Order: sequence, then structure tokens, then C-alpha cells
Amino acid sequence: MASILSSRGLLQWRHAVRTITSTPHASTASTASTSAPPPPAPAPTSSEPEPLTHFKITLRRSAISLGDKIKGTLISLGIHRRMQTVYHRHSPEVAGKILRVKELVEVHNVPESQVKTKQQQRLERKATRGYKVLGNRREALMNVGEWKS
Repeated sequence: MASILSSRGLLQWRHAVRTITSTPHASTASTASTSAPPPPAPAPTSSEPEPLTHFKITLRRSAISLGDKIKGTLISLGIHRRMQTVYHRHSPEVAGKILRVKELVEVHNVPESQVKTKQQQRLERKATRGYKVLGNRREALMNVGEWKS
């Protein structure tokens, strides 16, 4: 249940309502006058979260046996194969396309700093070499002849 609420942004809203309604109430006027003044509001910090400006759309299910309209919607979103991820700026047109194929895709809201180009995504998928090249055999053979002279 929490994952459903958090994916729709409702979990944060419910938490905010709970914290607002759970504030203590002053029972008498004498206790209110003797209580300490409220703490000052925190100063704005530079670590404020970035605004979410893009959709991160990943095709999770295939559209092979589905109609041409749904396939056309996926193509218009720029998705051609399963597990492919594309980024689109928030707009009503893109939101409507996502709603047409909501059963097939996984969508996350991300800030602009997390948007990746196709080349960046490809470099992330690329495996590390797993070995280090120290030299090649041809150079070793060529150096052997020079070493004897």
C-alpha cells in the first residue's frame, strides 16, 4: 500500500496532514503565557530539492500483440524496445501519451540534473574491461631483436 501511495505522491501528503494535525494545543491561558516563544523559522538553505521537471519513462512490457494506435503512441514517445528509457519534459501532451500506455511503462518524475542523454545511458550499460593491457605481443617481439644488437 505504501508503494502505491508513494508512487502517486500521496504518501508525502498524508504525512504532512498527520504532522499538522498532531500539533499540541494549549489547554489554558496561563500555560500559554509561561511557555517559551516559538523557535525561529529555519533559514533557507541551498540544499533545497530541485524541482521535478522531467518524466523518466521506461518500457517494461512489450506491445507486440497490441493495436497500432498503442504502438504508434510508444513510437511517438521515442520508445522502440523493452527496458528502453527516455526522458521528456513535463507537458500535457506527454502526460496524455503516458496515460494511453500506462499499463506498459514505468514513469518517475526526475529533476533536470538526472536527465541523461542516449550516449550517457550507453556508457552506463557498458561493462568494464576486467583486465589491463600491459603491452602487445608484436611490440615484445620487435623489441627482442633490438635488445640483442
